[in-house]
Amino acid sequence: MSFLRFAARRLAEMAATLFGASFVIFGAMYLAPGNPASFLLSGRSASPEALKAINAQYHLDDPFVLQYLRWTGQILHGDFGRSITYRTDVSRLLADRLPSTLLLVGMALVLVVALGLLLGWIGAVRGGAADSTILVSTTFALGTPSFVAAVLLQGLFAVKLGWFPTGGTGDGLGQMIWHLTLPAVALALYLIGMLARVTRAAMLEVLGQEHVTVARSRGVSDHKVIRRHVFRNALGTVLTTGGLIVSTLLVCTVLVESAFSVGGIGQLLELSTTTKDFPTVQAISLIMVGLFMTVNLVVDLLHPLVDPRVTLGPRRSAA
Repeated sequence: MSFLRFAARRLAEMAATLFGASFVIFGAMYLAPGNPASFLLSGRSASPEALKAINAQYHLDDPFVLQYLRWTGQILHGDFGRSITYRTDVSRLLADRLPSTLLLVGMALVLVVALGLLLGWIGAVRGGAADSTILVSTTFALGTPSFVAAVLLQGLFAVKLGWFPTGGTGDGLGQMIWHLTLPAVALALYLIGMLARVTRAAMLEVLGQEHVTVARSRGVSDHKVIRRHVFRNALGTVLTTGGLIVSTLLVCTVLVESAFSVGGIGQLLELSTTTKDFPTVQAISLIMVGLFMTVNLVVDLLHPLVDPRVTLGPRRSAA
């Protein structure tokens, strides 16, 4: 199957999946207990006329199908609706908060890739005490949830030592990076351990294969064998964890942003869920699903480039 045909097929599958996900996301909010009108009234009693006016303003009294069709039509035009809690356009809320979340996720992803691959490489190649130390360290990382790491890092490096701010994002890129350093470490810790374990296991498997032994018997240096034969072949297995890594980052950023008071879309999602802000929750959830599917598509397209043994699409059986 050609690259363009495969990409077109995957894009069509993504569109169908996103359409199904949008229906689930839109409907899930209406299955939850409570009513947005009750939050708008702030617990005050209201006359039937006032309640009817609120429902009419936010189309809360329309049939479910009509509300869903109106919502999808607005999204296709780039309109995510109006926030019930903040009384402003959801698109403006996302534009104000998305940079902080993207920078946080980007910093965490750099830490995960750099340290995860490095530790996995060292553990597989050197073995001995280095491998044992890495195994113990990654076991600790895997056993530490992001919200626990956030509390520990904040208490030690922000409160006790005072090296980093306890929360917020600051002004300017330099201040944002400084404020987001501890949240990025807390967000990346678990995934560093996971990627290091995956990289180590994949490289050890390749090290035991025949073509590596043959290359070494021909006098090829260990450095070239590890780089060209072992690490490159192991990258295929490592790359398949890319979707899992990104999805975990997106989910855990809600907890980390809340712990460090980072004004990103993760914290916005938590607050909007609590206050039954339907348009905001639905927009953020749909964006996260879209990002996850985009990452999976990129991984599928890169996989044949990393590992030539992988082909795009199903193989045809020989006649």
